[in-house]
Amino acid sequence: MQSPVVPRIPLLVPELPTLEALTPYLRRIDQRRWYSNFGPLVSEFEARIAASFRQPGQLQSSYAVTVGNATAGIELALRALNLPRDSLVLVPALTFVATATAVLSAGLTPVVADVDSEQWLLTPEIALDASERLPLRAVIPVATFGCAQDAAAWTRFHAATGLPVIIDAAAAFGNQLDPGPTCAVFSLHATKPLAAGEGGVVVTHDAAFAATVRQLSNFGIDLSGAHGVPVGSTTLVGTNAKMSEYHAAVGLASLDAWPHTSQLRRDCFERYFVVIESACGSQLQWQAMHCSAIRSVCCVLLSCQMQRDRAETELKLRGIATRRWYLPLIHEHPAFQRLQHLPAPCAQDIGRRALGIPFHLSLDQDAMTEIAGTIAVALTTA
Repeated sequence: MQSPVVPRIPLLVPELPTLEALTPYLRRIDQRRWYSNFGPLVSEFEARIAASFRQPGQLQSSYAVTVGNATAGIELALRALNLPRDSLVLVPALTFVATATAVLSAGLTPVVADVDSEQWLLTPEIALDASERLPLRAVIPVATFGCAQDAAAWTRFHAATGLPVIIDAAAAFGNQLDPGPTCAVFSLHATKPLAAGEGGVVVTHDAAFAATVRQLSNFGIDLSGAHGVPVGSTTLVGTNAKMSEYHAAVGLASLDAWPHTSQLRRDCFERYFVVIESACGSQLQWQAMHCSAIRSVCCVLLSCQMQRDRAETELKLRGIATRRWYLPLIHEHPAFQRLQHLPAPCAQDIGRRALGIPFHLSLDQDAMTEIAGTIAVALTTA
């Protein structure tokens, strides 16, 4: 069996805390010998995350519940809604498979909808149209590639329809500043801008909802005594989705460095964008994202599928990694081909033209120039 070829310029390079930055937190674990089950580092991490969502002048409190990963977070958030089995949950066609698998794992049924052509997001307008066609019970809009969802618009959608809105904000920490009317779920995977190696966090303004998600993450065991049964009784059917103290240690060290690393990501993308635009002119289409957004990946649209395929080939020949992010579309995966799906012309168009190119803090100017030049060659090749 041949070993896989390692790209000369990789697609992603995880940025996690150094041993030096981690050591103070690891020492605290050694001193306390508390390794899981809502330990002190987990509690501190949750408190710091929750505090980061409190905006000046905002009266609402924020609550953060850590989980083993963001997929589990979405599943538990859905379970916390206590929807009837097989209820219809709207998801976008352009998303990572975890969005759909979380719905199915919660005993619910995903329905696939389109995204808009500018931000590549499932919007409240698209969801409202779908809700008028189908008996939806919830919506999971995705902060695609870290692009923040309009939480205020989703709050208005919720007020008009009564439908819960769980924002899959896996790659959007630092961009999705409002968790919306129900909650937002963030990933702490090693490849995300804020990384704990693995893990996730559910953020909400609803204290009762947060408590339910927390209980579900611990097998459904009631530790509050609030249900009129002995403490330690299982009152919900949950699972084991708790974050360990070790992952919380990595998360805390990442939070310590967050002001610096988030700015480095902004600066890196700004330089990259200038280099690519200089080489390719206006021939590429970019996702419409706020200028101060913290990027997790870099995905561009070429003019047609043939041009995308040509750029992909040229980059591969030079040892430059690429990926067709979020492709195939959700309902085109073999496991999900039986899912009900609404017309998705924008998502299909994006799917034909999208190409993920390297983006990470290890990219130097020479690598950026080579990537941009290679794409430019593909654009001009007949």
